[in-house]
Amino acid sequence: MKDFPRITRLPSYVFATINEMKLQARREGEDIIDLGMGNPDILTPKHIVDKLIEASRKSQNYRYSASRGITKLRMAISEWYERRYNVKIDPEEEAIVTIGAKEGLSHLVLATVGPGDVVFVPNPTYPIHSYSVIIAGGDLRSIPLYDEGNFFQELVKATQQTWPHPKMLIISFPHNPTTCCVDLDFFKKVVNFAREHEVMVIHDFAYADLVFDGYKAPSFLQVPGAKEVGVEIFSLSKSYSMPGWRVGFVVGNKNMVFALRRIKSYLDYGIFQPIQIASIIALNASQECVGKIVATYKTRRDVLVEGLNKIGWEVEKPKGTMFVWAKIPEEFQSAGSVEFSKAMLTEAKVAVSPGIGFGAYGDEYVRFALVENKQRIRQAVRGIKKLLSEKNEHPYTRSSQSR
Repeated sequence: MKDFPRITRLPSYVFATINEMKLQARREGEDIIDLGMGNPDILTPKHIVDKLIEASRKSQNYRYSASRGITKLRMAISEWYERRYNVKIDPEEEAIVTIGAKEGLSHLVLATVGPGDVVFVPNPTYPIHSYSVIIAGGDLRSIPLYDEGNFFQELVKATQQTWPHPKMLIISFPHNPTTCCVDLDFFKKVVNFAREHEVMVIHDFAYADLVFDGYKAPSFLQVPGAKEVGVEIFSLSKSYSMPGWRVGFVVGNKNMVFALRRIKSYLDYGIFQPIQIASIIALNASQECVGKIVATYKTRRDVLVEGLNKIGWEVEKPKGTMFVWAKIPEEFQSAGSVEFSKAMLTEAKVAVSPGIGFGAYGDEYVRFALVENKQRIRQAVRGIKKLLSEKNEHPYTRSSQSR
């Protein structure tokens, strides 16, 4: 077989090792509590499902749809932005429906980035943010992300040290996996930076609604001039618990939206129309369901974080996302996140995501996804307590103590 150049540039998926171990353990009858993949388990609200069923009964909805999304959905997106953020979006030129956020982002990068183009991406971060650049043939540069202040300083420093200057910056706040949150002043600095250096910005806003303790996530597009330099991506997967429906959208800079629209016109005929019709209801109807979904994640967050702190694993409560980003206990850190995740699986019976899967700077962490109910999370904490209580007998800690 000849080499496939784009495929050979992609490394093996780090999470595959843990996933295979999890599947094998379950085949052997083990009860594994899966807090690994961020795959929402909360039911899609009934009124959205009912609209899907109703629309699915109409035969005219079975035909090819529009790759950029049906007009009424793009109008609903525009109205949603104006209600929430007081941002005006032209549904014809500044909005496009995508098959989830991941497809929209990856095809937008493919449409706008070419060989030799430098793209800045946080590290750690959600994998498609980095690998979309690699797939497009761009030159990926990782910017360390510990907190928003550190990130912007590192961004400025990297720009001073990089030639050619970056063509694009990909960011996402609230951030997966670090759960880092920002205020509007941060986005103002990003817009000024992008203007000064002529950089395109993509802001992945997938966790816009999953915020807690009084924090409200600002939209990048709220900053005056943001549409001149970039776009924002939103997904219905988390806010409306519609992960398998695969509905997202890109809004903002009309040239970037046009580029995505052009490439998608060659690649797809859009989402199944009844799903788009149901998505209109999701955006336009009462948002009480979103509040209930957020409250569920907050309760799970509290149970997990308070439980971990009680057994001696110090973790802060995140202000956003559906994750907990936890620094590996010191006695296990020398093993690295993959080996620690294996220990969590085999001994605590809990699946988590190793931090290195999100980038080299994540190797001291693991990510918990809040996708099990409170009882199962408490069970997970009990299993983790057993693992931590046996730390002096664990082979990883013995090897680290001997060094």
